[in-house]
Amino acid sequence: MLEDWRLRLERVVAARPGADPAHDIGHLRRVWGLALRIAGRDRPEADRLVLLAASYLHDLVNVPKDSPERHLASRRSAAEAVGILNRLGFPPDRLEAVRHAIEAHSFSAGIAPESPEAEILRDADRLDALGAIGLARLFAISGVMGRRILDPDDPFARMRPLDDVAFALDHVRTKLERLPGSMCTPTGKALAARRWAFVRRYLDRLRTELEEAREERR
Repeated sequence: MLEDWRLRLERVVAARPGADPAHDIGHLRRVWGLALRIAGRDRPEADRLVLLAASYLHDLVNVPKDSPERHLASRRSAAEAVGILNRLGFPPDRLEAVRHAIEAHSFSAGIAPESPEAEILRDADRLDALGAIGLARLFAISGVMGRRILDPDDPFARMRPLDDVAFALDHVRTKLERLPGSMCTPTGKALAARRWAFVRRYLDRLRTELEEAREERR
């Protein structure tokens, strides 16, 4: 049953136009895979069908990150997901669980997860914002939004306020470094720590390369 529903939901999201490169079908598949991994290790009681639907439909409404309505995106996605699932004949007694999981996954919405499925989806989605894939997604979406990679005069914001609307690199400190401490599950915490360690190594290497370039100009 899960595989049948997965294929049906993939067809639904694949038919929708306008997904940005950081919220494409690859992101949804990775979130589902991470959700299964976390559930298997930490939350065996979690409803896999609810998790599947929430994983594939949590980004239906993608409000731009610089929009003042960004905090409403997960609520709008949840409402649209329920409508789609109703039309597909999804079990009605599971709809509210899907709705809550989607509403509570968002960093900007500030809704506390109150079910195993909501905790798992939130951890899985945030894990995909960390590590190598997380950095790739960050720079991809920053390019779409017209952000510069970094401030060439002060790339690590030593002498200026952080501004992740202007500079992609600033987003690492305004958001990504906060994600490991927000994880709900033991597996989520462990994976987030490993992925954040990679981000730290990347920043160290970037700092070295920028310093080398500065030395060569002198």
